[in-house]
Amino acid sequence: MAETTLTKKDFQTDQEVRWCPGCGDYAILSAVQQTFAALGLERHNTVVVSGIGCAARFPYYMDTFGFHTIHGRAPAVASGIKIANPELAVWIVAGDGDAFSIGGNHVIHLMRRNIDVNLLVFDNRIYGLTKGQYSPTSELGKVTKSTPYGSLDRPFNPVSVALGAGATFVARSIDVHTPHMKQTLTDAHGHTGTSFVQIFQNCNIFNDGAFEKIREKKLRDDNVIELRHGEPLIFGKNRDRGIRWAGPGTPEVVELGSGVDEKDLVVHDEKGTLGYLMTLSEMKPPQFPMPIGVLRRIDAPTVDAGIHEQIEAVTEKKGPGDLEKIIYAGNIWTVD
Repeated sequence: MAETTLTKKDFQTDQEVRWCPGCGDYAILSAVQQTFAALGLERHNTVVVSGIGCAARFPYYMDTFGFHTIHGRAPAVASGIKIANPELAVWIVAGDGDAFSIGGNHVIHLMRRNIDVNLLVFDNRIYGLTKGQYSPTSELGKVTKSTPYGSLDRPFNPVSVALGAGATFVARSIDVHTPHMKQTLTDAHGHTGTSFVQIFQNCNIFNDGAFEKIREKKLRDDNVIELRHGEPLIFGKNRDRGIRWAGPGTPEVVELGSGVDEKDLVVHDEKGTLGYLMTLSEMKPPQFPMPIGVLRRIDAPTVDAGIHEQIEAVTEKKGPGDLEKIIYAGNIWTVD
């Protein structure tokens, strides 16, 4: 039987895609559908799980299995799905509010347990579905409907949170950088364990231009650095700028030439120390370029695989067990 080559269209549903015109979610949806087709994912073995928010409509637009769950609880549902059926490819879609406000506890424990699922966080630094309140990633001083005099909350850096929670795969991409996003999604799928991907996504209605410096073609080369394992940190339109250590743990931007060359620059290491990765995660314009791509990729045991190994070991030692015997064991009584 000849293999069937899948296309983006195979992952599209008959549902009308209902996001605001110009929303960055359209670009992400297209990239995900293209990537799933290129990976040859089997639709009946793929599940997309979401919580609440604009991004949470995702399962309706993917011709796979899907769950539209409740606010912040998508990681818990996805964990159960993966543990119950390890053969499934499980993808979680969440917004910055869904993931890091009501869902924050679930997200950090998902990464701590290293469940073999992929978590995509669409970060637009605003609550879009509920019409423009500030979110856990909104910048300090952000004026919104719920913070008319400016937010007093220091924002989460999602990548720093993921690193602090022990995530084994941590990456960033940008909604309109399609080739980069497709490669990042491919890398996430190939990783065994929790793959955390922050995607900067423009909300053109309630937070338009929040990522202009890293999204716009005329600006992004000087404000974005694409990470490649084993390669020096170089950026700029002419690739003539780089990052070197000014001192222990202190990065600085330098111009190549005039006595500074590639050998003087920091070389990216996906298995680097937590201190190095945290330093990288906190870099941002205007002082530094925004690092995108895979920051961290390490191997570690997964709880879902460990559960099945534990069950098999206990079953081999004690036998398959008897459910009726368990139910009627211990203190029981009869009610007449």
